[in-house]
Amino acid sequence: MAVMEPDTKPNWDSLDARPLPSWYDESKIGIFLHWGVFSVPSFGDEWFWYYWRTGAKQYVNYMAENYKPDFTYQDFAADFTTDLFNPNEWAEIFKASGAKYLVLTSKHHEGFTNWPSKYSFSWNSMDVGPKRDLVGELAAAIRNRTDIHFGVYHSLFEWFNPLFLQDQANNFATRDFALRKAMPELYELVERYQPEVIWSDGAAAIDTYWNSTGFLAWLYNDSPVKDVVVTNDRWGTNTDCKHGGFFSCTDRYNPGTLQKHKWENAMTIDKYSWGFRREARLADMLSMEELLSEVVSTVSCGGNILINVGPTKDGRIVPIFEERLRSLGQWLNVNGAAIYGTSPWVYQNDTVTKDVWYTSKKNSQGSLDVFAILLQWPDPGNFFLGSPTPTQNTEVTLLGYDTPIKWTASAAHAQGITVLIPAIPFNKMPCNYAWVLKLENLASLPRHYALDEY
Repeated sequence: MAVMEPDTKPNWDSLDARPLPSWYDESKIGIFLHWGVFSVPSFGDEWFWYYWRTGAKQYVNYMAENYKPDFTYQDFAADFTTDLFNPNEWAEIFKASGAKYLVLTSKHHEGFTNWPSKYSFSWNSMDVGPKRDLVGELAAAIRNRTDIHFGVYHSLFEWFNPLFLQDQANNFATRDFALRKAMPELYELVERYQPEVIWSDGAAAIDTYWNSTGFLAWLYNDSPVKDVVVTNDRWGTNTDCKHGGFFSCTDRYNPGTLQKHKWENAMTIDKYSWGFRREARLADMLSMEELLSEVVSTVSCGGNILINVGPTKDGRIVPIFEERLRSLGQWLNVNGAAIYGTSPWVYQNDTVTKDVWYTSKKNSQGSLDVFAILLQWPDPGNFFLGSPTPTQNTEVTLLGYDTPIKWTASAAHAQGITVLIPAIPFNKMPCNYAWVLKLENLASLPRHYALDEY
């Protein structure tokens, strides 16, 4: 694990110089959970309250057709029952997925806290709805039953909190909401649950309004997770993709090229929503091929991927989400060597053949193994990779397949390798998608970037 700075100062130069704890980059894959009162209507998406209150026709019509005229958003909370929530079952699903960290929504923009916060009176999961400490129960199950790192998402602002709206009306010259609500919640979360990821969102004002640098300096110097915690970049309207731990930049951020700073692709299996929605169709869900394409392209370019599912109001991970997560875990059981603990190679995509991504990792002998991840299974016969340069000692294997793969050097090019793809019987194929060729003892090539910021 990287050595932490002994005294990080409350300014961005000092905060940004803190090295990320090594567990985060090595993990590569996390699970994101969007769960709250919005899971009760489970219609449209997790911004239900905002769209309804601001007059979006789809939401206004839905409420007019299904609820009494005097029904309020707060009335939904009583039906946030979580009566089928079994945190041990969730922990087993997430462990089977192969994910190495988890980020649970502790509070979304609606302001409802999934723990009994003393700063959220009668609008938290103990006082109304579940009558349970959802954050605490899941944290305990994850830590008791898995080796997954537990983290929390926290929205700084709240759409309709009167304190926030007053500060906003004052052009944030006043800071009552930040001082009395948002930041005390964050300190409470850290001290009570000791999350190893703080995923901040909803900044809505510049960092000085929140005193983000002051909180982060405390987090890195004095908090109970000071040596292990990682944070993202959403600490002010002026900090996205500029300051913080890893960069989350925008939702579903996947630039497709190597980045100089550690980054994360927070994305959704449901293409249109972070929260569960009852009207979702199968076609709205990422297929395994699409999901693995996101995973592979993200990791190849130096990122982590945070894969979101939305639990139901009664506390279930619905079968389509469970199936995708378990299938991901089955794929990682075969091909995890090409994902966990890897680094970007000189090339991210193959220079000649499309739908091929690369990762690399030092082996026990200190030399570099390169993994070519094929999103499409090629026809049997010669398959050309334009980026690797073989040596006489090069070996090629297909992860999960026992027989070595034959290859020849390119006769027409100084760079490149021709791999002989065997005709593998269906019942001998190591996996159903995204096959990985491991290339050992290639010729050395210069790096495009020195990723000193990682």
